[in-house]
Amino acid sequence: QVELVESGGGSVESGGSLRLSCASNTAGSDTNCMAWFRQAPPKEREWVASISGGGRRQHYADSVKGRFIISRRNSLNTVYLQMNALSPDDSGVYYCASSPSKCNVTDRVTAWGQGTQVTVST
Repeated sequence: QVELVESGGGSVESGGSLRLSCASNTAGSDTNCMAWFRQAPPKEREWVASISGGGRRQHYADSVKGRFIISRRNSLNTVYLQMNALSPDDSGVYYCASSPSKCNVTDRVTAWGQGTQVTVST
């Protein structure tokens, strides 16, 4: 029943920035952790960042640590991913995700966004 709607993807030059947004159609997002994953086919989907239900704890994959920031505004049922110092290695389809338990592995995710394309050129 939970639907996640993403926005903010697009094309950017190397070194640039983008901010992704993900809005839920339901209230109570403060009870679930939220996360961002990305996939560049044919590679498997990989975890990028996650944030706790209350927003007090954030975790990042080593590949994006220090460059990406995840945040949430529970009053708007929205999670964000600020991406800085982008490189072509960051290109892929980015997916918003939600879970009542664990947000950094795909088999524990209970709701996925539709995905938004991010392309970083040299």
